[in-house]
Amino acid sequence: MNEMKPDAAEPSKASYRKLARLAELLIEIQARPETEPGLFQKFQAQYHEVPREERPWLFDVLLRRVETRKEDIEEQLHLLMESAPENSIEWSRLLTGLRRKMESPRMRAFRRFLNTSGGFTFLLDLRADVLLAQRQTSLELDPLDEELSHLFTSWFQHGLLFIQEITRESSFQQIRFLKGHDMVHPMASLEEMGNRLGEDRRCFALYHRAMPEEPVVFIEAALTRGIARSIHEVIRDDSSPERSRRTPDTAIFYSINNTQNGLAGLGLGKVLIFQVVAAIKKDHSAIKTFSSLSPIPGFWSRYLQPLLQGKSSFALKRDRLEQLFSDKARNGLLEHQAKTTGHRAEDLCSALLDILSDPSWVEDRTYVRWLKKPLRDITHFYVTKEKNRQGKPLNPVANFHMGNGATVTFKNINFGANLSDRGLQDSCGMMVNYIYSGPWLQEIRRTMRSWLPWNV
Repeated sequence: MNEMKPDAAEPSKASYRKLARLAELLIEIQARPETEPGLFQKFQAQYHEVPREERPWLFDVLLRRVETRKEDIEEQLHLLMESAPENSIEWSRLLTGLRRKMESPRMRAFRRFLNTSGGFTFLLDLRADVLLAQRQTSLELDPLDEELSHLFTSWFQHGLLFIQEITRESSFQQIRFLKGHDMVHPMASLEEMGNRLGEDRRCFALYHRAMPEEPVVFIEAALTRGIARSIHEVIRDDSSPERSRRTPDTAIFYSINNTQNGLAGLGLGKVLIFQVVAAIKKDHSAIKTFSSLSPIPGFWSRYLQPLLQGKSSFALKRDRLEQLFSDKARNGLLEHQAKTTGHRAEDLCSALLDILSDPSWVEDRTYVRWLKKPLRDITHFYVTKEKNRQGKPLNPVANFHMGNGATVTFKNINFGANLSDRGLQDSCGMMVNYIYSGPWLQEIRRTMRSWLPWNV
């Protein structure tokens, strides 16, 4: 089940009137026979004046007020129902007319924005705000998200995408951009970025021809011997001698970053992964295995912590979780926690909450001994069994990779794989290998033709 979302605080009557005027301005924009940059700039300026906490309500107003009305389609629908389907030409003509009338005024206005300077960037930011509002409130904004997604999906086809490998010889501007936009494993310096562009490292970026200076998504890969199960095997000093002596047979995708939040969920990551696999296979025929080494964002704060506190409605319950610990492990943890802290927890879940809230637990060999297997079990359950309202993996990274065709088994759940402060605080040091198989490559080769027809 999904996590409960708070209701958005309803704005004042004065604020509502401002939101209504923005909706009326959008109606005016779509009604004009031609795109008018002045109206777009006015809408953009007024939108940015809306406080962020009120934007979810603006989206709700747009859905309610800027919509196709029943009377707009009633006549066309009646003509369609009265017509004879045998007359294929007439049937098609009426269907086309109905489809045209059914398109929402929002969609017509958004399409105008694409033809206006700055309009595409504004729509990207707009969808990013819609996605944020969906995560943070209980307002139903799916129709608005679907319209923007459809608009971007259409615009990101027809040969407008191109891939480029980033190397140490690439421009300083490109390297600095990637260094500043790696949110998975942030870099402290450009020298660290240089290490990630070494001989057994690869970095590829996907661009749109309308924004040739900024990639929309980029991926960092390590060429390894066998599957890397710890980020510390991947991100290390380039002078390590082992890295140049072994012939790689595996490519590890360890950092995938979408640089535009408004493009999340549109499948561009799949496009890039496919192209990267093809490029690596071309240059390294010995590489047969393709895998990610992925973080588990929110595993602690949004899943395990509320589960231990009894404040969740997940598929995994507290009693089921406790059964993942043997009697020996349960007693060992309770006794060691009491000895370490000076007070004995009431039950196992309380003890785990106390232990895992402090990242220093990983330095205690006793804790590591008793937690290794249960934490792997909990993580495996989380990424494979916990679903959102749409029946997809609850964890966004699991949803991305498994939605793209990757698989995960228990042996690919890695304990102590990220011992950085961030890794311990966010996911108790756990990471996951999602495996991309040969059949997956054959399957998506067919689906990629509409995205990248010149290279598949």
